[in-house]
Amino acid sequence: MEIIKFIHSYWAYLVVIVVTVATINAVIGYVTKREFVPRDFRLALFALIVTHIQFLIGFVLFFVSDKVRWFDSDTEVSTIMKNSDLRLYNLEHPLVMILTVVFVTVGYSKHKKKLTSTPKLKMLAIFYTLALILLLSRIPWSSWLTF
Repeated sequence: MEIIKFIHSYWAYLVVIVVTVATINAVIGYVTKREFVPRDFRLALFALIVTHIQFLIGFVLFFVSDKVRWFDSDTEVSTIMKNSDLRLYNLEHPLVMILTVVFVTVGYSKHKKKLTSTPKLKMLAIFYTLALILLLSRIPWSSWLTF
């Protein structure tokens, strides 16, 4: 379990960096009305890949982590919901990260269906920005920044 936690924690830095770069790239491209180039495609794809890998690692961690209490017969749901740390790790973080992956996936899929540069970059800018906001909103900052 420690290996999975380690990978999930440090891969998260890559996810934040790549999604941020892909989002900024898409927003700037859309605002400046520049042509969609292979670099834009690669950044969007890389953001998609790293978020999906992080989701898979997190999915495994959800079932083996000592912070997740859904499967503990001694912990009631009301206890989880009343405690902010338990609620974050058991409900908020997993749910919002699933939504983050959904927004990245939808944005990537929608951009591929567009034929011209501006709509492609617009789709990426909208969905990746929403994904980035969600991502940053539910990172467990108190434990994430400690080494």
